[in-house]
Amino acid sequence: MTARILVLPGDGIGPEVTRAALAVLECVISSSGHAITVVDGLIGGAALRAGASPLPRETLALARNADAIFLGAVGDPAYDHLPPGRRPESALLQLRQALGLYANLRPARVWPGLEESGPLKPQVLADTDILVVRELTGGLYYGEPRGLASDGRSAVNTLRYTTDEIARVAHRAFTLSRSRRRHVTSVDKANVLEVSRLWRDTVTAVAADYQDVTLTHEYVDAAAMKLALSPSACDVLVTENLFGDILSDEVGALCGSLGLLPSASLGDGPGLFEPVHGSAPSLAGRNCANPIGAIGSLAMLLEHGLGLPGEARRVVSAVEAVLASGLRTADIADGRTEAVSTTTFTDAVTAAYRRS
Repeated sequence: MTARILVLPGDGIGPEVTRAALAVLECVISSSGHAITVVDGLIGGAALRAGASPLPRETLALARNADAIFLGAVGDPAYDHLPPGRRPESALLQLRQALGLYANLRPARVWPGLEESGPLKPQVLADTDILVVRELTGGLYYGEPRGLASDGRSAVNTLRYTTDEIARVAHRAFTLSRSRRRHVTSVDKANVLEVSRLWRDTVTAVAADYQDVTLTHEYVDAAAMKLALSPSACDVLVTENLFGDILSDEVGALCGSLGLLPSASLGDGPGLFEPVHGSAPSLAGRNCANPIGAIGSLAMLLEHGLGLPGEARRVVSAVEAVLASGLRTADIADGRTEAVSTTTFTDAVTAAYRRS
């Protein structure tokens, strides 16, 4: 196959973990024979430092013409004084909206050997493998009207969804569940919010097309408690933008480190793939960031962006092999072994990939 990937290293540790992911991609290309071309672009603080906007027109044009987009991280405290629309983070909202990336996938699993890295007892965390499917382009983050009153004493945000917006992300969740345990939990607040009642009714209607998948409904507060008490009981969670933002971070915390978590944002065109951890400015340049989230995001890019599930499984297996060997970066080290650098861990993954 031939494919074109846009790479946006971004800010903070973004360039470091991006290099890790690209090192693994080079192994994929060399061993598979696929003609995958990589092009670079600017986004976030890196774009601002170059005198451009957070999402330059050139970057958006490259994104629209790519088969998939890989993002390192966005965020730079040097620009926190700017208005919201000019800060580095605004580029993500603009890119998601411009590309119609309506479904955010955040898998969270306990990697073999890391059962003691999370805050819960190992026996509670055992077999945890959750996929949060978050609606990404609607809800409170985009609804109008919105704003702060001129006197600064009141503010408004609008929670709005249509049946079409709900149905398309629900279809995505049900389809994905068929390659997992075939159980979808829809999360809402239907006992209070009219929008949530529309959400529940619409997801229930979509479920009629997936008779082989079990659907349950949970209020968001009950779902949050269930994730903390019995995470292994959860399979696929589908929910709206705000609830998904919160619950996906909770799920990530269960696994022991944000550095472990990949993500994908999908629509009807090129998808965006990025680690969950953000730019982590305090770690930048220290060669200590955990590259697993970025490498995992590359695996999701191969599977969901380029349709190469075999190569994706091989990448994940290489990470598992390195963890089984005992190598750990600082965020997941248990004190019994010396923490290794980003590059050392990455070199071990590429070596494991080649051996496989």
